[in-house]
Amino acid sequence: MLRGIIVSPDGELADQLVDLISQVGLIAITRTVDRYPSPEDLKKAMRAHGPQVIFLSLASMERAIETAQVAETAVPGIQIITINDETNPQALLDLMRVGIREFIGSPFRAQDLIDSLSRVKENLQRKPLASFESEYIYSFLPAKPGVGTSTIAMNVSAAASKMENCKVILVDLDLNSGMQRFMMKLDNEFCITDAAENALKMDEAWWPKLVTSIGDLDVLHSGRLNPGHRIEPTQMRQLVAFMRRYYRLVAVDLSGNMEKYSIEIMEESRRIFLVTTSELTSLHLARERFNYLKTLDLGDRIELVLNRSHKRAEIDIRQIEDLLGLPVKIALPNDYQGVSRAVTAGKPVDANSDLGREFKKLASSLVEREPAPPTEKTKQKHSALSGILSILPGKGSLFADKKSIA
Repeated sequence: MLRGIIVSPDGELADQLVDLISQVGLIAITRTVDRYPSPEDLKKAMRAHGPQVIFLSLASMERAIETAQVAETAVPGIQIITINDETNPQALLDLMRVGIREFIGSPFRAQDLIDSLSRVKENLQRKPLASFESEYIYSFLPAKPGVGTSTIAMNVSAAASKMENCKVILVDLDLNSGMQRFMMKLDNEFCITDAAENALKMDEAWWPKLVTSIGDLDVLHSGRLNPGHRIEPTQMRQLVAFMRRYYRLVAVDLSGNMEKYSIEIMEESRRIFLVTTSELTSLHLARERFNYLKTLDLGDRIELVLNRSHKRAEIDIRQIEDLLGLPVKIALPNDYQGVSRAVTAGKPVDANSDLGREFKKLASSLVEREPAPPTEKTKQKHSALSGILSILPGKGSLFADKKSIA
């Protein structure tokens, strides 16, 4: 089923359309905006709801065209269906000049809506939307309680949020012993269970109330101890879909209890960081978790993080890798005092410390950097190379193909 939003300052017109859509089906309306939104508000609504279609009122032709242009720039290929309480031939010509072909007028007829949605669906099949949905979801899973997973998740998320164009959400999904609220001294009354309960109707107005923003890092904490509460997998899927559209990177601090909603998150994750120390009990449980996740076809996503590593450990890294059958992705040095100072201050560890640099190194590996735009010097070299290749026998067409792909 298609997803759509309605933008209409005319509430009566919007209500008529909603009534007709409820009879016809074919599209789910996830949001109705009762005004022409600002460009930023429109982009937020589109990120939050991921519409394929916008029903756009022509109450103001100028504002409607501006809104359509912002939508098309934000999500190329977004389908626009204009609505109005009358048919105005001149207005239709103006719309066609800016590339808008679909219009239905009041009183709305079911067949007109069905025909319009049918054409929209064909357009989307020919050219799917280039909407933004992040692939960067990472889970942090403890081998056992107390190995420092929450500290790692928080510091890596904070380091990632300092990268260019990298909006990050850190979600504490440990309903029994969540630590992010304490470690970051958060006082937001809302938490992950509130987000889950409202997952199906989440929007860009409600979301900022749930999270605490620290620069480009948003945090959704686990709330007070609530061991009896469970999050339904459907709620988690809806939240993940929302966060994919809203953030470049999603980091999830898991409890390690392997709840159904935790499994749901790990199935969505690009990588699962299994955190352990070099203690035998921790290594034993790390191996148990790794073996279990392999039965769920998640073994190839596991990367081992060795926390509180030190040179005089009884079991060295090579032995740990042999024991678990898994290479160590990164070994984080033991810095008890640095972590204690950071927790007391409610901040990440010192970025210039040995531990802070390792957090930054791990964070920088999580997101592929955008390719830098070519400099003028690079363009000149490319032009010169093009000239050389164009005179070589049999090379011109090959170079042209590479240019078209780029």
